[in-house]
Amino acid sequence: MRRFRLPPQIFRLVLLTLGIVGTYLIGRTLLVPESFGEYGWYRGAALEEIASRTPVFAGKKACDECHADIQQKLDHFEHKTLSCEACHGANRDHALNHDVVPAKVAGSLCLRCHEANPSRPAWLKQIVVKDHYGDKCTDCHLPHQPSQSP
Repeated sequence: MRRFRLPPQIFRLVLLTLGIVGTYLIGRTLLVPESFGEYGWYRGAALEEIASRTPVFAGKKACDECHADIQQKLDHFEHKTLSCEACHGANRDHALNHDVVPAKVAGSLCLRCHEANPSRPAWLKQIVVKDHYGDKCTDCHLPHQPSQSP
């Protein structure tokens, strides 16, 4: 009886498949962290890593300690739900030590939220910059009371 002989193209395909599967298994062993899968499709160690980071945001209450007058104005207008740091940037260092001057954030902060974008909700007031008046938002609007004029 004659021995079965695999055609060479099939043999090459089997070798290629074994090479791909072997490379995948070796790569997965080397690249996937040990804690992966501990909590479903997540890395278990990620929780400790995130918890160990030093916070950079102070929070709205920290701003309210010294800037209560601005917070009171803000509470009556459209931006009442925003944290101060949404516009002014992370200022934990300033909240802990008042000698640290908060960094000025360049550019128009208003446009981060208010520039026309179809993915934003319809209730959020949006503008098309080239059709809007003025070079700076603060020429016509007060940042803490946007519906009021300066």
